Amino acid sequence: MGAMEFAEEIRNQGMGLAAAEGGYFSDEEVVAHVREALQSVALGDREQYEWLLYEVLDPTDNAGPDHEALLVATLKALSGVVSFIDVDYHRSLYTSMSLWKHGPDVRSALVDLTICLAASGGLYFDGCLDMLVRNFLPPRKLQQHFNEHEWLSRKKDVASCVLSALQSITQLVPLTPMRLWPIIIREMPKSAAHKDLVLYVECMLQLESSMIGEFIGSSLLKALVDRLMELDVDISWEEIRQEDYCKGIFEMELEDIQETAGDDDRNGKIQGEIQDCQGNKVSDKLDSLDCLMALTCNHLKSCADDGRLVQVFKTLIESFQKTVMNAYKSKFSQFVMFYACSLDPENCGTQFAFLLRDTFLSRTNPPLFRMSGVAYLASYLSRAKFLVASLVADILESLIDWCFEYCQFIDCKKTINPMVHRVFYSGCQAVLYILCFRMKSLLNDPFLRSRLLHMPLESVLHHPLDPLKVCLPSIVEEFLHQAKVAHLFSTSRTFLFDNILESDLSKTFGGMERLDMFFPFDPYLLKESDRFIRPNFVFWSTVKKAYDDYDSEEEATDEVFEDGHGTCLEKTHLSEYSDIDSEDDLGCSMDKMSITPKDTFKHRFAGNLVAPPSMPARIRPSMSPC
Repeated sequence: MGAMEFAEEIRNQGMGLAAAEGGYFSDEEVVAHVREALQSVALGDREQYEWLLYEVLDPTDNAGPDHEALLVATLKALSGVVSFIDVDYHRSLYTSMSLWKHGPDVRSALVDLTICLAASGGLYFDGCLDMLVRNFLPPRKLQQHFNEHEWLSRKKDVASCVLSALQSITQLVPLTPMRLWPIIIREMPKSAAHKDLVLYVECMLQLESSMIGEFIGSSLLKALVDRLMELDVDISWEEIRQEDYCKGIFEMELEDIQETAGDDDRNGKIQGEIQDCQGNKVSDKLDSLDCLMALTCNHLKSCADDGRLVQVFKTLIESFQKTVMNAYKSKFSQFVMFYACSLDPENCGTQFAFLLRDTFLSRTNPPLFRMSGVAYLASYLSRAKFLVASLVADILESLIDWCFEYCQFIDCKKTINPMVHRVFYSGCQAVLYILCFRMKSLLNDPFLRSRLLHMPLESVLHHPLDPLKVCLPSIVEEFLHQAKVAHLFSTSRTFLFDNILESDLSKTFGGMERLDMFFPFDPYLLKESDRFIRPNFVFWSTVKKAYDDYDSEEEATDEVFEDGHGTCLEKTHLSEYSDIDSEDDLGCSMDKMSITPKDTFKHRFAGNLVAPPSMPARIRPSMSPC
């Protein structure tokens, strides 16, 4: 190392350093004076140490290139005298320094000092790790001084320094990862501040992909999924629907917007006040969640490219079972699993499908957990474009067989209580929902058609438990529409059920939580991360229905077919299958197959005083960059 210039300022600040000829200090002199400043603290003299700390290491004003040179030399000197650094007297030396404030030379010298301290003894170890983790984010006062270009350049350089330092410390102290991950979890931003949270997660995912990830990668991924879920459940549909296009906080495209006459001006005023108070907060959550979803999906793509997806998927499965499936009606975070499955349909995609099936079939699982599992299964099989029809047929057969066996052990002489049989009804509804999406494709394959026609579905639907009266009316009507055209049943028995809008039996089956309305892979709503989901997603408008081959609905529904006794019977219009004449009266249009009906139990319970929510088709967060 060479000598450094800057003697005059040092003398002016009272450090008492003696300059060599020409105003230069040798490296040995700098080390000696730094050591003296450290030792003087224990003797009660803090003047030199505080000048070193506040004027050299962490000055209020940056003095330019000369100060950078002094700082580099001082940090290198500290690396040479780590044995004189006392954990009690000198903690501020290594806990207050920020990598974000300085150029490459200072960052490199500070990283070297941190590595030396961490490797020198256990007393400094946690403090050094804590300092590095806190450098995942820039000091708050510094953020406002960066333009976009400086921000992107600086965060890349700092993240590289932090990762390099942690890897070097891990090589010197093998237990580093075990001490590191609790610090990372603890320091994760609690607020939904968009830039901070996204930047922090970027650093976490870089660690997951590094050598350190072999030890704590699964813990980091689980923490990320937990954070996604926290943001997800903290956003309600009611908040999302508080749109005020004039405010410009965020924009939404809504499906099935229904004009209502006689709007209550007072309700509109109240909603506007709520929007004024909550809009920015909701937008921040949406921004953060959208960018975190995009960041997570991009990381999964990198894992797939590196051949690590199967290993990472095991962690995602564990986290999904413990976190996501136990959360009621999550809106976005479950799509992490959907995208991971799309990257490897044969392995991950199939494994996820059978996991959900087994969750439902297992008698040891609680009823609500089984109902949630089969709702995920039905939505997944219906929406995943990457799943082959044979897999869908296999799982359909498992579900129908279970429902058929269930029917054989039920004493139908007693009055039927839907809550008692809610697991059965959830299984039946899953079957109907899957067939709404997949019936045409299954019937087009001769082998799969034969399998489907031999499944005991008709016996289940004709059973006195009468699932067609209990399942969601919108799903029942669409299923019957297609089944009638496809000649799915061998008999002419008419399926009648009361109150197609929503029967008391249907309400009882769903209960207060309305888990019967839960199909979690409905159209994805976040704009930025939608690019990962859309190519692999089946939209209802693209589904080939059994009645699509007919020129008109009348032609499809006025056919003649034979019943099981060979008698020719006229197939009547769909109105015979219900006690209403128009699909427009349904709470949920089957053109969209949305999981959120327009008239939920919650709004009925409230006396219909509140307008039922529409499902947003796409949420467009504010223009904050990811």
